[in-house]
Amino acid sequence: MNNILTICVGNICRSPVAEALLKDRLPGRKVWSAGLHAVVGHGAEATAREIAEQYGLDLSAHRAQQVAGWMCSHADLVLVMETSHQQELQKLYPLARGKIRRLGEFGPQGAFEIADPYRQPRAAFEAAHAAIAQGVDEWVRRINLVS
Repeated sequence: MNNILTICVGNICRSPVAEALLKDRLPGRKVWSAGLHAVVGHGAEATAREIAEQYGLDLSAHRAQQVAGWMCSHADLVLVMETSHQQELQKLYPLARGKIRRLGEFGPQGAFEIADPYRQPRAAFEAAHAAIAQGVDEWVRRINLVS
């Protein structure tokens, strides 16, 4: 699993955080992010960026991009935030179906969704960051077992 793609809707809140956490915890792997309906060219949302900085992550260089078929083909693993994202990607790119998984697929109490904090209060961004970190921790553990 050397190429990991993270996906959310706008590619400005959740997937950039997941990308940064995965890059930090899986050095030497190619990790990037995109959006199903990306706000192309925009940086990470300010609150997401501030919270990430509190955890030592720098999202300042991030620029949103739209997901494309080549990205799903190139990725060994595609991690999405919600079941609806998984379903949409599987319809758009059926050949990538087996590698499109939810970031919250393996929670301590079962699978979980990572809610979109966009245009929500800071608490929603903090909850999303915590959920993303939990999902990343579990995927990193699993990836390290097979790599």
